[in-house]
Amino acid sequence: MSDTLAPHNGSHNKKEPVKTAVGEISNAAVKDEDQPKVPLTVAFAMSIAPLCWYGPIGSTRSVLIPQLFSQIDAAHKVWAVGILATVASITGAITNLLFGAFSDVTRTRFGKRKPYIIGGTIAIAISLIAIANIASVTAIIFIWIIAAAAENAIAAAIYPQISDRVAPKWRRTVSTFYGVGFTIAQQGFALLAAQFLGNVKFGIYVMAAITVVLAIVHVALIKEKSNLDEPRVKFDKDSLKKYFFFPTHDARDFYLALTGKFFMVVGSTIITTFLLFLFTDYIGQGTKAAAGSISIFSSIMLFIGVFFALVGGPLADKLGRVKAPVVIATFALGAAALFPLFVKAPWAMFVYAIIAAFGNGLYNSVDGALNMDVLPSSDTAGKDLGLINLANTLGQMLGAMVAAAIVAAFGYQAIFIFAVAMELVGGICIALIKRVK
Repeated sequence: MSDTLAPHNGSHNKKEPVKTAVGEISNAAVKDEDQPKVPLTVAFAMSIAPLCWYGPIGSTRSVLIPQLFSQIDAAHKVWAVGILATVASITGAITNLLFGAFSDVTRTRFGKRKPYIIGGTIAIAISLIAIANIASVTAIIFIWIIAAAAENAIAAAIYPQISDRVAPKWRRTVSTFYGVGFTIAQQGFALLAAQFLGNVKFGIYVMAAITVVLAIVHVALIKEKSNLDEPRVKFDKDSLKKYFFFPTHDARDFYLALTGKFFMVVGSTIITTFLLFLFTDYIGQGTKAAAGSISIFSSIMLFIGVFFALVGGPLADKLGRVKAPVVIATFALGAAALFPLFVKAPWAMFVYAIIAAFGNGLYNSVDGALNMDVLPSSDTAGKDLGLINLANTLGQMLGAMVAAAIVAAFGYQAIFIFAVAMELVGGICIALIKRVK
């Protein structure tokens, strides 16, 4: 099915506001009247997008690398995981914003997003293969810097394709596709990675191969064309301020969305960073039993998460709401952490998984549409979405750092208290957004 798009208007033309059921959208690159049908090809491509980068590299970071560190240096595995996550997050904080901004101003016969997706995919695959063949924690952490930069090159270029190619009235629909893909990337790949805890090297090879194959499929489906006809950006004081600095005009709700996402990610990251160790060191399971528990945990997160990711978008459409579902989802993640806080048993983690899967699925389904609707401008979608991804990256960084510090000072149980507090703050920030309902 072909996707009907409006001609590109150029960055110098002012975008007229588009009235929608959830509010007035002033950042539309494609108008509703120019895209009468749902862009299914783009939707399917965006469902694959998170599987290209977040699934393989995220599950390697959270499941396979901790196991690899346990094999290399068991005595320092907790801090090794924390340092790797922190270094990767600092790298991501810098590169995500830069690659997003650069993709906004890139003009090539391949388009402005595709070069970063392809280049990032190649770099990730090479980095993972190298890591699989190294037995040094320090060397792995240094190589992971390259992998993290490549991961963020893909993320910064792939996500703005919704803003580039989808009219406001279809954003919630396409966001649902993306949310389903992201939920599978989060949980399905963790489940897959858990199957390789006994053969970490082969598991990392599998993740590298999946990255390459799915990136090729995404690029083939999205069919990004040359953008050499778009006006080239002249690098002067005004353009540098527009494309490479924080937005200042009509950006209140944008910053609330960014802050809400940051706290939500901090709250969930401090739990997922040490998922393996929560089952082994906190609950007391052996490696084999922990692998089975992670499989159950990930299966719950996957299937329930995908279900709510599927129903979240249509439900938001029917209710004419995008903000309320995100608020509810964030609070649900906080409530989920109460169970393992008070009960140190595998079933408590599974109850956490049920409630968190609801929250994650609903959040992943609608958050993308919310982010698109509060962007200050479609011209700088890559940079601005890079800032939102930056909040995600910084949240992961702080979550990993704080988790390691809390475990060292107070034990594993204390991270659940912190998680509850962070999710409450995140939900309140989202609730304060005014532009959309």
